[in-house]
Amino acid sequence: MEQEQRHILVVDDDTRLRNLLQRFLRDNGFLVSTAKDADEARIMLEHYKVCLLIVDIMMPKESGLEFLAKLRQESSVPVIMLTAMGDVEDRIVGLERGADDYVAKPFEPKELLLRIASILKRTPVEKKGSQKLDLGLCVFDMQTKELISKQDELLHITPVEQNLLAILGAKSGQVFSREKLSEILGAGQSPRSIDVQITRLRKKIEKDSKNPRYLQTLRGKGYMLLSD
Repeated sequence: MEQEQRHILVVDDDTRLRNLLQRFLRDNGFLVSTAKDADEARIMLEHYKVCLLIVDIMMPKESGLEFLAKLRQESSVPVIMLTAMGDVEDRIVGLERGADDYVAKPFEPKELLLRIASILKRTPVEKKGSQKLDLGLCVFDMQTKELISKQDELLHITPVEQNLLAILGAKSGQVFSREKLSEILGAGQSPRSIDVQITRLRKKIEKDSKNPRYLQTLRGKGYMLLSD
C-alpha cells in the first residue's frame, strides 16, 4: 500500500500528544518520527526523507510559524499546522507562510487522517534511484529497514541498528561522529553505546568484521557507510 511508504514527522513539545499521534498514525500504516522542537525537527529532516510534517504552532524557543517560514526557504514538503488557538488570524498567518492545512486542538484523529490523505493524494511519491544498499553479503532496504541476505533470508537487526544503517546509508560516504549519531538516535544512546552498535552491525554485514569494507571507521572523526 502507498501509505506504508509514507514517512510523517510530528513536531510538538507535548510528549503525550506526540506519542499518541505516533501510535495512531503507525496503526494506520505510516512510518512516523517525532521531534520535540524546531531544532530536533531540522536534525530529523537532515537525515530522513519525510512526505509530510505535522507541526504545533505553540512551541518553546522557536514557534511553529517561525519554523515553517524557514522551512519554506528550502523545502516544499507538505505541512499541517496544529494549534490550541482557534483565532481565524492564526489560521491565515499559517496558510500565508506556506502551511498546506490547519487543525485546531482538540481534534478528532480520524479528521486529521482524512486531511493527511487529501494532501498526500495530490503529492505524488517521489521516486529517487535505488532505495537498497548493496553491502556485499547482504542488502539493506532503506524503505522497509530490512536487512536481507543474498539468499533472500531476512536477517535480524534491532531497531537501533536499523536506524543507524538508515542514517549512514542516507548519506553514504559522509562521516558521522559518535556524538552526532547518539544525538540523532536519542533514546539514551551514548557515544560509547554507538561503538557497541557498530561492532554488532559489522558482525552481521561484514565478511571480516575486524577489517570492515562497508562500515568504516575514520580515526578521530567517526563512522561512515560505503555500499557497492
